[in-house]
Amino acid sequence: MIIISKAVMVMKLLLVLLQVAAKSFLTDPHLDRGLCPLGRFPCENMTVCLPQPLHCNGVFDCNDGADEENCVNNIGWPKLLNEMLAGNSRKSRKKEMTANCSLARHPEPCACSETALRSQARGLLAVPQGLSDVCRAWDAFEEGGPPEHPCEGGQADVPQDLKKNKIASLLENQFVPSAGLEYLFLQENRIQSISSSAFAGLNKLQRLYLSSNHIVYLKPHIFRDLHNLKWLILDNNNITKIFPSVFAGLKSLLFLDLHNNSLRAMPSPSLCMDLPKLNWLDLEGNQLQTLQSSDFQGCAQITVLALNRNKIEWIQEGTFLNLNRLVELDLSSNRLKELISSSLRGLHELQQLIISDNPLHQLCPDVFDNVPHLRSLDLESLEIPNIQTSMFEKLVNLSHIYFKKFQYCSFAPHVRSCKPNTDGISSFENLLANIILRVFVWVVAFLSCTGNLFVIFTRSFIVTENSKHTMAIKCLCCADCLMGIYLFSLGSFDLKFSREYNKHAQSWMASKSCQLVGSLAMLSSEVSVLVLTYMTLEKYLCVVFPFSHYGASKRQTFSALAIIWLLGLSLTVVPFLCKESFGNYYGRNGVCFPLLSGENESRGARAYSAGIFLGLNLVAFVIIVFAYSSMFYSIHATAAKTVKRSIFAMEVTLAKRFFFIVSTNALCWIPIFLLKLLLLLDIEIPGTMASWVVIFILPINSTLNPILYTLTTSSFQEKLQQWLQTNRSSLQKSRGKSVVLPSLQSTSTSHLDFKN
Repeated sequence: MIIISKAVMVMKLLLVLLQVAAKSFLTDPHLDRGLCPLGRFPCENMTVCLPQPLHCNGVFDCNDGADEENCVNNIGWPKLLNEMLAGNSRKSRKKEMTANCSLARHPEPCACSETALRSQARGLLAVPQGLSDVCRAWDAFEEGGPPEHPCEGGQADVPQDLKKNKIASLLENQFVPSAGLEYLFLQENRIQSISSSAFAGLNKLQRLYLSSNHIVYLKPHIFRDLHNLKWLILDNNNITKIFPSVFAGLKSLLFLDLHNNSLRAMPSPSLCMDLPKLNWLDLEGNQLQTLQSSDFQGCAQITVLALNRNKIEWIQEGTFLNLNRLVELDLSSNRLKELISSSLRGLHELQQLIISDNPLHQLCPDVFDNVPHLRSLDLESLEIPNIQTSMFEKLVNLSHIYFKKFQYCSFAPHVRSCKPNTDGISSFENLLANIILRVFVWVVAFLSCTGNLFVIFTRSFIVTENSKHTMAIKCLCCADCLMGIYLFSLGSFDLKFSREYNKHAQSWMASKSCQLVGSLAMLSSEVSVLVLTYMTLEKYLCVVFPFSHYGASKRQTFSALAIIWLLGLSLTVVPFLCKESFGNYYGRNGVCFPLLSGENESRGARAYSAGIFLGLNLVAFVIIVFAYSSMFYSIHATAAKTVKRSIFAMEVTLAKRFFFIVSTNALCWIPIFLLKLLLLLDIEIPGTMASWVVIFILPINSTLNPILYTLTTSSFQEKLQQWLQTNRSSLQKSRGKSVVLPSLQSTSTSHLDFKN
């Protein structure tokens, strides 16, 4: 029996093991642990895992909509403020007040209704007397009605609203008759001086608003009687220094707001020595330059610390060591050039860190090791050349992260909400974010390449007397064909990185492939502009000065075109030769074209780009417009001397052709000129503009030049027709023999044929 019972136990154990094995085999191991693979996050039913880009993107991809839930970042002060307000909320009595006044007396400038006194925006020059009978204020903290508190001994125990007046000073014992006040609103006055006994007797006051006045300094012990004060609001004044013992007596203070003042240094000794319960300290928008290790001694209760928009350049090691309950730290918009791990030592409970808009050159790999509970990290506007996955791996609780470039999101794949989702050109999934761009990049590339290759091929077999013009046309087509190759390359890499572009974004923009593709576009653009300018000037001299006997020889034309190509090549390779000055000149965006400069682009690179687009190209455009306008005027003046209708018809034809030539150049270059000009004026340009310009505007000339300069000219059409007829006759005569393609000599003897 014992043997049988043991056998049964073994069988049961084997059955359990088989069930576990089957479950692990049939179930996604990640889902079994309640997790998805790295870079993917579950829907609410835990059976579907979606990639990071599909979460918090404004589109419901989960059937239950879970991918768009909990996307709002309320970590830090929003949550704490709600808790604080909820904990101190007071019931309001929903009672309509009558117009009858129940006060025995009240100041004449104030409005009275029952026992409520309205003193807001009454032009008062001083605090009105006769407030001892006031039991309610008309504007009761804007919470829907007056708070329900009875009068105690005839003293007001509710808000007193004196904001938006012209009060310049607060005198001694000013509020003694209203010793029961809990809220006192004195903001938006002209208060400059406050007596050291101005708030005497207000031992029940909970909130004091002194913001938007002209206060320069506060006397020591000025708040000594405010033992129950919870909120002290002093923002938007001109306070330059906090003297010792200014906050003495504020044993219950939770919230101190000093933002938008002129403090140049933290108080010494630490202000927390007099504020043992201080929970929230706002020092935004002051003139602080350094933070010392003694600045926050005794501030163990602080949960929110705002130091943004100061001039902080240096943080001493151990500055935040005592802030072991800090939940949010805002260091944005300062002058920090370095932030090391020891700077954040002691912040074990920190959940939100904001260090955006600082001139940090790089981040140390272990900079966030001392903030393991971080849930929100704001690195907006920071260029992080040494970014790596290890920087964020230890931040396992991180749910929101903000970068300057969306490409950085690939280094934090475990974070559910990463912003931005796109730079306007590319997205998490595709090199070209817009489906229209992904389609038309192929269409425009095909039109550009086929049109220019067709012209090169046909002009190679149709020999004209004006071979110099043909040589220039071929050079123009070769340059324009490079633009088609550039667009084909973009389309190819877009397909290659499809659905996972963000994984390769950084390596792509730093790669030699991106540099080569971008340099092809630049070479095509500049050579095309220079060749068009050369052809235009040659025509201009022949038309406007017909008797000057100007005419470049074939060798001179060849030399001029060779110089143009060398100049275009030089302009293209200069950024490669001066890496220190230009940085990654072509790899600043996914399309590898230096049209929109970045915020951190060096002065040299920015000046070089402006010199090309607003210097060389603008001058070339002006020359083309001027030359064609002068040519048309010259032809019109000559035609006016004859009455032949054929001359008039030719004039109309030339006018149309000149109009289209100038218009296409204008469509191509004027938008680019405007974009570069706006950038020089530091006007922000949406990233989407760059991709649309590169796909639809930049290739305009490359696509239309074959049509304007070759395919629509009557002389070319005639010669092509003759060549095809001759070729057809030769094929018929050969009857299957090998065919030698003939050359057709032009019978034109004119020095310059506009139809070419």
